[in-house]
Amino acid sequence: MKVFINPGHHVTLDSGAVNPVTGDREVDIAIECAKLVEKYLLAAGVECTVGQYNELQEICDASNAYDADVFVSIHCNACESHEARGTETYYKSFSGQHLASCIQSQIIRSIAMIDRGVKEGNLYVLKHTEAVAALVELGFIDNMDDLAMLKDNTDTFARAIARGITDYEIA
Repeated sequence: MKVFINPGHHVTLDSGAVNPVTGDREVDIAIECAKLVEKYLLAAGVECTVGQYNELQEICDASNAYDADVFVSIHCNACESHEARGTETYYKSFSGQHLASCIQSQIIRSIAMIDRGVKEGNLYVLKHTEAVAALVELGFIDNMDDLAMLKDNTDTFARAIARGITDYEIA
């Protein structure tokens, strides 16, 4: 199995969501988590790579060129009220739903996050990659409680995502 891990957004061109109080950026949390997921998958003998691009089509093209079997995009959520909390994972296909369920289940078992569930999403990267795909919203970066969970548990999130991917592979 080959896994393409996409940390959402781009370090210099698009930071994604930003916490309005602390200035913490989605892109920084996503890349740290993605690199750890890669480390744990490699340790488990899973072939994988991390790819971060600014353009959505570039992300899909890179995953397709890598001939990935599995595509996982890692993000942090945000909302105007700054009160929303929790983890959710999106999918587009039937197989993607199974992958998303494996990942979401591992995160919820590992971290005391609110479970916002597995949801079908009409997201560009889910529709345009040839791999079985899931997009993980780790938590709400603009909510101070979720932000604390994101910063204090990045390694735990990464381990959970890696376990979810290997659970999918086994099933």
